[in-house]
Amino acid sequence: LVSHIPRLISRYNYCNWNMSSEENAEGAAITAKIAELGIKIKDAKAEKKPKEEWEPALQEMLSLKAKYKTVSGNDFGPPKKEKKPEAQQQAPSEKNRAKNEAKALAKKEKEEKKRKQREERERLQREKAERSEGVGQTNFGDMPIVQSQVITDKVWTPIEKLSPKMAGQTVLVRGHLQTIRAVGKCAFVLVRSTLFSVQGVCFESKEISPAMVKYIAKLPAESIVDMKGTVTVPESPVESATEKSVEIQISEFHAVCKTMSELPFQMEDACRPDATKETDVGAYNEDDPENVGEDGLVRVGQKMRLDYRWLDLRTPANQSIFRIESMVGCLFRECLMKKDFVEIHTPKLISGASEGGADVFTLDYFGQPACLSMSPQLHKQITAASSGFERVFETGPVFRAENSNTRRHLCEFTGFDLEMTIKEHYDEVLEVFSDLFIYIFDGINERCKAELERVREQHPFEDLEYLRPTLKITYAEGCALLREAGIEQDDYEDLSTENEKKLGNIVKEKYKTDFFFMDKYPLSVRPFYTMPDPQNPKLSNSYDFFIRGQEILSGAQRVHDPNLIIERAKAWGIDLKDIESYVDSFRHGSQPHGGGGIGLERVIMLFLGLPNIRKSAWFPRTPNRISP
Repeated sequence: LVSHIPRLISRYNYCNWNMSSEENAEGAAITAKIAELGIKIKDAKAEKKPKEEWEPALQEMLSLKAKYKTVSGNDFGPPKKEKKPEAQQQAPSEKNRAKNEAKALAKKEKEEKKRKQREERERLQREKAERSEGVGQTNFGDMPIVQSQVITDKVWTPIEKLSPKMAGQTVLVRGHLQTIRAVGKCAFVLVRSTLFSVQGVCFESKEISPAMVKYIAKLPAESIVDMKGTVTVPESPVESATEKSVEIQISEFHAVCKTMSELPFQMEDACRPDATKETDVGAYNEDDPENVGEDGLVRVGQKMRLDYRWLDLRTPANQSIFRIESMVGCLFRECLMKKDFVEIHTPKLISGASEGGADVFTLDYFGQPACLSMSPQLHKQITAASSGFERVFETGPVFRAENSNTRRHLCEFTGFDLEMTIKEHYDEVLEVFSDLFIYIFDGINERCKAELERVREQHPFEDLEYLRPTLKITYAEGCALLREAGIEQDDYEDLSTENEKKLGNIVKEKYKTDFFFMDKYPLSVRPFYTMPDPQNPKLSNSYDFFIRGQEILSGAQRVHDPNLIIERAKAWGIDLKDIESYVDSFRHGSQPHGGGGIGLERVIMLFLGLPNIRKSAWFPRTPNRISP
């Protein structure tokens, strides 16, 4: 502004020559004052003074500029330069016009080419991003919920059917996603169905996008998946899978049902071999925590397994245990059907304890006292001896309200019962039992080879040794064997669990068998319906069968005379009203008969050398557990 003062004054004189002398003098004074304020503002800014100090001078300057326009009729400032008139362009010649048009066309074509190249780059980048993210790809992802809406032509191949002979074939398998291992641009998975597992391999390729590999790698373990691909033979066996000689090169992978919450334990931990052999005697504490073996690896505790039984049952060992148990049921029926037995189904709601005693679950039955059956005993006797069926058997639940927290007791177990008429001697029944058990043991060994080995992998055990025919000793002979080993045992006292196991060890060493039965038990330790021994009133025509020193069957010849039944019931203190219909069933002619009841879970536990009956019960019911 200061530098412009002479020009401003000169402009003032030029523009205002026609003004009066008074106006001229006033305009000059305004111009000088504006210049002075300009210098003051410039200096303040140079000294970086706050705006508050020079703001008044600025406002005064602006006011003076407005006053100047009023006095002079012109805006304050140097005169504006006049624009030079634009020269008129001459029209291009014909030659130049053609040249310009060619240049414009070339430029347009060049810009169009750049545009197309840019669009092509953008398209390739977009396709790459979409492929990386899996946009529009159908060979992987979550399946819609199966609601039985459609039936397709898909064929699923059971994992156990896969073999090297199928190399090159495309197969579809379904199972649990047991493990996932991502390595760079590939993923390895182990898919398990029932007892069997197979490895799948997925590599990034033209057909397999990075998104597919990422999808597989992020799926939660134990999800249900469909895996489709080509069967190949690996260079070396796949040790982590049951199907070691094949693997699947994955082309499609879909989640049928994802795991929705975190697993309470890892399946690898649940499948791990036992670190130590659990004791099978003494009190049992279900709250025992998971333990770590000498190898530093975790073993899942029994309580955790039972709390999440649906997961625990997926392990190969448990899959095998319960398939063997199922086979025992099949063999039991097969053998008895061949011997002309008829399967029966008896009530589990009864008016009194079936065998006397107080260990029953009581309930109110429409205002009448009732209980859950401790045994089908009374009804199987009725059907066999008094109803003309002669040979009957039943499989069903048995309830015992025993507050026993041991490794061998359950409050509900599966009973395999049979009852049959006899002609002369209850040895006829013992022969059937001997044949039955040998048939079952042989059947397990012949039909369940794979299952036995899967159990042995996690719970090592020795094969059961048994004789043909089954070893038979009397109760007195068993007591004598214990005394010979320095163990106190009276001939008329019941065997303790500890002494039963000791006797089992003695018999194994002496007779080379894990399976035997004892006959002629003291009458005082048997149920009221047991036939007394004709030679010794202190004994009875009763027997127990043992596996590895533990009882798995209890039976006897039954009393079929109503007067003797009443006598025996009174001796036990049983209310005759509770068994009135049972006694009456023998008043119209009843055949001599005998039988026994087998505890299925205990047979499985002992055949497989398991230390705890909870391992052979689907959903154990004990004093401390009633769920799941």
